[in-house]
Amino acid sequence: MKVVSLFSGAGGLDLGFIKAGHEVVWANDNFSDAVKTYRKNIGDHIVCEDISKISSDEIPEHDILIGGFPCQGFSLANSKRGEHDERNKLYLELLRILIDKQPKFFLAENVKGILSLGKGEIFRMIISDFENAGYKVKYKVLNAANYGVPQKRERVIILGVKNDIDFNLEHPEPTHTENTDLFSDKKKWVSIGEALKNIPEPEGEHNLTNHTYSKFKLKFNGYLGNRAVDANKPAPTVTARGDAKGGVVVLHHPNNHRRMSVRELASTQSFPEDFIFEGNNSSAYRQIGNAVPVKLAFAIASIFPKEFKIYANNKIASKAVRQL
Repeated sequence: MKVVSLFSGAGGLDLGFIKAGHEVVWANDNFSDAVKTYRKNIGDHIVCEDISKISSDEIPEHDILIGGFPCQGFSLANSKRGEHDERNKLYLELLRILIDKQPKFFLAENVKGILSLGKGEIFRMIISDFENAGYKVKYKVLNAANYGVPQKRERVIILGVKNDIDFNLEHPEPTHTENTDLFSDKKKWVSIGEALKNIPEPEGEHNLTNHTYSKFKLKFNGYLGNRAVDANKPAPTVTARGDAKGGVVVLHHPNNHRRMSVRELASTQSFPEDFIFEGNNSSAYRQIGNAVPVKLAFAIASIFPKEFKIYANNKIASKAVRQL
């Protein structure tokens, strides 16, 4: 199906949809390095611009709207969500395009913490907005480790189906699990040690791109970015905290002797080895931390083709009956 992607970043979500057989016809982000990365690896259909400056008429027709909207600024005091409220501008832009373009489906991704904002009132407000836009909506927290990603990363995945489409869209079933037994049809979680075992040290011989790393001193105080990493388990959540000046929080390598290189962190997010990141190390780390893991994106994207095919065939059959 034809996909439009908002807040695309480096393209982790888009790449998953492409691998599942969809066509991303238009994408948008305003982080210039991320857009350069997207163009280098995925395509020239991405527009580097503030989404609020882009008219809905400039966005092509599509079947699925996808994007992980930022949630900073949501509060009960902001429940009216006025159009001039800068804090929620990006969410309102996603909602605007959904209302104006009315795609058959949409997928929105966000951090797990959005569920508890304002004791749940903010999230209920968001779901209500999507329903009022004309969609049947369901959501679920998915752990990327359950889909073969070597990282424990929980995200809320919101699915929407247009009200006039008689189809039940379900979240993908996990393919991996923390503990397996003889009766399980699922694979064991992929550990970060296993995922990085064939990547040589940056100082050694290799032909890898982006295989450079932050020299920021290691700390082991239990805080985010300063925790010992267990090589036998999926990595902790990769984050995009920090800034372009070098203050990015980067996970320890599973050997706990240095921080991960850009290439290693990309592998932790299940990007392919030949995916090249533009910009300096800090920029690349941020792009990776902001991304949806490619394997998780693929699992979610894979629920659409078969289901839309059934819907399309039903519509064709109904039209044929009317003509007869």
